Amino acid sequence: MLENIENMIEEKKYSKIKELLIEMNEHDIADILEEIDKKERIKLFRLLPKDIAADVFSNLETDTQANMITSLSDAEAVNIINDMAADDATDLIDEMPANVVSKLLSKIDKDTRRDINQLLKYPDNSAGSIMTVEYLDFKEYNTVKDAIKKIRREYDDVETINTLFVTDKIRKLVGLIHLKDLVLNNEDTPLSEVMETDVISVNTLTDQEQVAEIIKDYDLTSVPVVDSENKLVGLITIDDVIDIIEEETTEDIEKMNAILPTEKSYLKLSTFDLWKSRIPWLLLLMISATFTGKIIQHYEDSLAAMVILTSFIPMLMDTGGNAGGQASATIIRSLSLNDIEFADILKVIWKELRVSILIGVTLAIANFVKLLVIDGVTTSVALVVCLTLILTVCVAKVIGCSLPIIAKRLGFDPAVMASPFITTIVDAVSLFIYFRIAVSLLNI
Repeated sequence: MLENIENMIEEKKYSKIKELLIEMNEHDIADILEEIDKKERIKLFRLLPKDIAADVFSNLETDTQANMITSLSDAEAVNIINDMAADDATDLIDEMPANVVSKLLSKIDKDTRRDINQLLKYPDNSAGSIMTVEYLDFKEYNTVKDAIKKIRREYDDVETINTLFVTDKIRKLVGLIHLKDLVLNNEDTPLSEVMETDVISVNTLTDQEQVAEIIKDYDLTSVPVVDSENKLVGLITIDDVIDIIEEETTEDIEKMNAILPTEKSYLKLSTFDLWKSRIPWLLLLMISATFTGKIIQHYEDSLAAMVILTSFIPMLMDTGGNAGGQASATIIRSLSLNDIEFADILKVIWKELRVSILIGVTLAIANFVKLLVIDGVTTSVALVVCLTLILTVCVAKVIGCSLPIIAKRLGFDPAVMASPFITTIVDAVSLFIYFRIAVSLLNI
C-alpha cells in the first residue's frame, strides 16, 4: 500500500490518493504518514476530511504530531487540537515549543483549554496526567431514561460509554453502571437502584504503572480517577493502559541492560541521545570493575606460580554472571507482577540456593570431565576450578535474587539491579573465591 501511494505521489494523482485514504482505517493512514517524506506528509494530511483528520492525527507518534503542527496553519492546528481527546492533546502540548504552545492555547476552545490546563498540572506518569476528562457521569436521582437520553446527546464527545459513573450532588463518586444495565432495566428506574456501589477507582496522583496493575488485576476496561476528596475528575481506558504497559516494559528492558530510559523510538534517537542514555552506566560499571583488577593484582604471585589458573578465569566469571542474571531476571519479573514482596526474601533465597547447588554440581561434573580429558590438567587444578564453579553459582544466584528485592524495599527500581550490575559484583566475588581456594588447595 505504501509503495502504491508513493507511486501516485510521483504521478501527482492526489485525487486518487484521497479516495484511497478515505476508505482506509485511521490507524493505517497514520502508519503511512509516518513512513512517507515530511513534505508529502502534510499534503496527504490536508487531503483528509476534517472528521477523519483528527482521528488520524491522534494515531501519529507524538513527535510527528509536534512537527506537523508547526507546518500547518494556525487555523488547521487549532481545529485539530479542538477535535482531539484532551489527554492526547495534552501529550502533544508537552512536546511543542513554549512559544507555539502559548499561541495555540490562546486560540483553542475555552473548554479544550481548560481540560488541557487541568491535565498539565498533574505530575508526569501519574493517573491525572494520562486520564481523559471526556466522560459521562450521572446523578443518583437520574432515571434510566435520563441516562439514555444523555448518552444519545453526548456520545460523540466522550471516550467510552461502556462504563458510566454515578456521582452525588457534590460530584463524589458513588457508583457505576454498565451500558447493558441501562438497556435491560425499566426507563423509570432510578440509577441508584441499578448502579454498583463497589467501585474500583484510582487517585489522580497514583502512579501509572499501578493503574495498569489495577486494571489488569480487576479485569477492567476503564477505571475512574478521583481527587483527594473522592470527587470524579477523569477516566482512564484500556487503550491508555496498553500504552502504559508498553512504555513501562520498554523502560524496564532498558534499565536491565544498563541504559537510561528514553521516550523516543530507536530510529528517532540521535547519535548524541544514544550516547547520553548509555554512557553513565558504562562509566559506573567500568569504574566498579577496577575491583576485579585489584583482586588479580593481589594474587599476581599465585598466578605466576601456576599460570594455567589464568585460562579458567573467563569461564568462571561468565558462568557466575549468567547465573546471577538468570536469577535477577526471574525475580525482577516476579516483582513487577507482584508475585513476591520483601517478606518473601528468605523463601526466595532458600529456593535459589537449592537451585544453585543443583546447577553448580551439574556444571562442575561436566567441567571436571572436560578439564581432565580435553584440557589435560591435574586433578588438583580441576578440583579447584570445579569447587569455585559451585560456590560462584551459589553466590551469584543469591546476589541475583536478593538485590532486586532489597532495591524495591529501599524505593529503587528493581530493574536497575539487573545483569550488568550483578555481573560486575559477581566477577569480583568469583575471582576472590577462586584465588582463595587455589591458594589453600595448591599451596601457591
